[in-house]
Amino acid sequence: MKKVIVAACFALLSVSASAEPMTRPGLWEIRMDKQVIDGQDMTARMAAMQAEMQKHMASMPPERRRQMEQAMGGQSMGGSPNTHRICISPEMAAQDKPVLQGDSRCEPTRTTRSGNKLSFEMNCPGVVGKGESLINGDTVTTRMDMTVTDASGKHTMQTESRMSFLGSDCKGIKPADQLVREMQGRTKK
Repeated sequence: MKKVIVAACFALLSVSASAEPMTRPGLWEIRMDKQVIDGQDMTARMAAMQAEMQKHMASMPPERRRQMEQAMGGQSMGGSPNTHRICISPEMAAQDKPVLQGDSRCEPTRTTRSGNKLSFEMNCPGVVGKGESLINGDTVTTRMDMTVTDASGKHTMQTESRMSFLGSDCKGIKPADQLVREMQGRTKK
């Protein structure tokens, strides 16, 4: 089930990260407002897991904590429950696709725009879904319905998130497209 959550979070991050070509490069905060897996609301559970991870990292020696944060692309485990920050590179901001492009294995199968609303469908290895993003200035609200397939079987997931622009300085957090390339490089080895 942990793999399902990780895959789904990645899918959500991917959709939110470049939903509108006018998305500005820089630091963004994503708040997971709703996450339902196989009919079970996981929002509170995910917040508790994040709080436990924050507690664990706070008890680490400073050097070990820095190593963990570097492995997470400069991401700190501080902050509100069910939130994390990502860095959007200029290349990501310029994309006209709702899915983060690390390689060609995951392309949107359909996108439709109407004003500030982007509807999309995706068919990636292990994740099939559809959703929509509403762009309102420096805020992007995304809703998705997905089916995630992993070693334990198929799982349905519904998510709602809000992404807010914090500024052009990423404060040491690696751009999300760079993190994806690094993750893909590690899995190919």
